[in-house]
Amino acid sequence: MTTNRKEKELKVRRAKSEDAPRLAELATQLGYPSTAAQLRQRLRALLPAAQNAVFVAEAKDAGVVGWLHVSKQALLESEVRAEVNGLVVADGHRSLGAGAQLLAAAEDWARKHGCKGMSVRSNVIREGAHKFYERNGYEHYKTQKSFRKPL
Repeated sequence: MTTNRKEKELKVRRAKSEDAPRLAELATQLGYPSTAAQLRQRLRALLPAAQNAVFVAEAKDAGVVGWLHVSKQALLESEVRAEVNGLVVADGHRSLGAGAQLLAAAEDWARKHGCKGMSVRSNVIREGAHKFYERNGYEHYKTQKSFRKPL
């Protein structure tokens, strides 16, 4: 497989507190309005590092263009697995390799933390995301409704 030039210019690394303003912008693009202060606080809350990781894709010419949050899920009903809790790549930088590199970093992290599989949930309206996950080896295995209750 040929590597795209833009893909070579990407670096995937762990997120830092200083990334919070850009992470907030990207979360807002995904439909989850957030401030830099909120993202900074949420990053701090994702400890211990053995349970969560936040990776960013950084482009040489554009800075942080995407992020991914993955967490380790110890479940009673199945083997331990990792879940992609959020993945966003900036408008104008999609389909250039950032998402795939972030996903690969999360999968490596999951293997190192004893996870036997990966899962991801994606809104039914995000058809492009569904195709992205399928291209990266994920299979659609069930459809469900999500429920929420404020506390």
